Amino acid sequence: MNRPVVFDAYAILALLENDTGAQTVTGLLTYEEVDIYLSVINAGEIYYIVLSRNGAQAAEEVIENMFMERALTILDAPWERVKAAASIKSWGGLSYADAFALALAKELGAPLVTGDIEIKGAAQAMGVEIIW
Repeated sequence: MNRPVVFDAYAILALLENDTGAQTVTGLLTYEEVDIYLSVINAGEIYYIVLSRNGAQAAEEVIENMFMERALTILDAPWERVKAAASIKSWGGLSYADAFALALAKELGAPLVTGDIEIKGAAQAMGVEIIW
């Protein structure tokens, strides 16, 4: 079994925009020893951000490519994960979508790939490893 890794929206957006961290994300997507997961809530966050920045066609293309990417598994949000994310969000300081990324990483015992400084402190408090 491969090691699980969770992406948040920041990781995917860094890749799309060839921003800081894009090489790390690309490396993980091509590394066969990891299974990469993304919460559907974070997929929605990516859609929203691309839609607001680049329009509907770009947002649809990004989401279509994400769902076709064999290295990436997009997971639905069952009630237990929704409750965990709500609990994390109640601590304050994180967006609801970020709370889903963190809840999924905690659930899977997986590191979270992000460059989002807001997540870093919460992840440390929860004992979730960060790949920066």
